[in-house]
Amino acid sequence: MTLDDDLIDRVDSLVKELKTTRSAFAREALREALDRNRIRKLEDRHRRGYEKYPSEQQEASLWEKEQVWGEE
Repeated sequence: MTLDDDLIDRVDSLVKELKTTRSAFAREALREALDRNRIRKLEDRHRRGYEKYPSEQQEASLWEKEQVWGEE
Protein backbone atom coordinates (compact mmCIF):
# COMPACT_ATOMS: atom_id res chain seq x y z
CA MET A 1 0.00 0.00 0.00
CA THR A 2 1.42 3.37 -0.98
CA LEU A 3 0.50 6.48 1.00
CA ASP A 4 1.41 10.11 0.43
CA ASP A 5 4.09 11.45 2.75
CA ASP A 6 1.74 14.16 4.02
CA LEU A 7 -0.88 11.58 4.92
CA ILE A 8 1.68 9.44 6.74
CA ASP A 9 2.89 12.48 8.69
CA ARG A 10 -0.66 13.34 9.72
CA VAL A 11 -1.40 9.75 10.74
CA ASP A 12 1.85 9.50 12.68
CA SER A 13 1.00 12.69 14.58
CA LEU A 14 -2.44 11.39 15.43
CA VAL A 15 -1.33 7.91 16.50
CA LYS A 16 1.21 9.51 18.81
CA GLU A 17 -1.55 11.67 20.32
CA LEU A 18 -3.85 8.64 20.64
CA LYS A 19 -1.01 6.50 22.05
CA THR A 20 -1.59 3.74 19.55
CA THR A 21 0.26 2.31 16.57
CA ARG A 22 -0.01 3.07 12.88
CA SER A 23 -1.21 -0.51 12.28
CA ALA A 24 -3.89 -0.36 14.98
CA PHE A 25 -5.05 3.00 13.66
CA ALA A 26 -5.21 1.66 10.09
CA ARG A 27 -7.15 -1.45 11.18
CA GLU A 28 -9.73 0.67 13.01
CA ALA A 29 -9.99 3.17 10.13
CA LEU A 30 -10.52 0.35 7.63
CA ARG A 31 -13.17 -1.31 9.82
CA GLU A 32 -15.00 2.00 10.18
CA ALA A 33 -14.82 2.62 6.42
CA LEU A 34 -16.22 -0.85 5.73
CA ASP A 35 -19.04 -0.29 8.25
CA ARG A 36 -19.90 3.12 6.72
CA ASN A 37 -20.01 1.52 3.28
CA ARG A 38 -22.25 -1.31 4.52
CA ILE A 39 -24.62 1.18 6.16
CA ARG A 40 -24.70 3.36 3.02
CA LYS A 41 -25.62 0.32 0.93
CA LEU A 42 -28.39 -0.66 3.35
CA GLU A 43 -29.74 2.90 3.37
CA ASP A 44 -29.69 2.98 -0.45
CA ARG A 45 -31.53 -0.34 -0.54
CA HIS A 46 -34.09 0.97 1.94
CA ARG A 47 -34.57 4.18 -0.06
CA ARG A 48 -35.01 2.26 -3.33
CA GLY A 49 -37.56 0.00 -1.65
CA TYR A 50 -39.64 2.98 -0.54
CA GLU A 51 -39.32 4.54 -4.00
CA LYS A 52 -40.59 1.32 -5.56
CA TYR A 53 -43.27 0.68 -2.90
CA PRO A 54 -44.09 4.04 -1.26
CA SER A 55 -45.96 3.95 2.01
CA GLU A 56 -49.40 5.45 2.11
CA GLN A 57 -50.35 8.24 4.49
CA GLN A 58 -52.83 6.02 6.30
CA GLU A 59 -50.08 3.52 7.17
CA ALA A 60 -48.29 6.05 9.34
CA SER A 61 -51.46 7.47 10.80
CA LEU A 62 -52.46 4.03 12.10
CA TRP A 63 -49.53 4.20 14.55
CA GLU A 64 -50.10 7.76 15.78
CA LYS A 65 -52.43 6.56 18.54
CA GLU A 66 -49.74 4.15 19.74
CA GLN A 67 -47.19 6.88 20.39
CA VAL A 68 -46.81 7.75 24.03
CA TRP A 69 -45.09 11.06 24.69
CA GLY A 70 -45.75 11.20 28.40
CA GLU A 71 -48.07 13.50 30.25
CA GLU A 72 -48.34 16.97 28.85
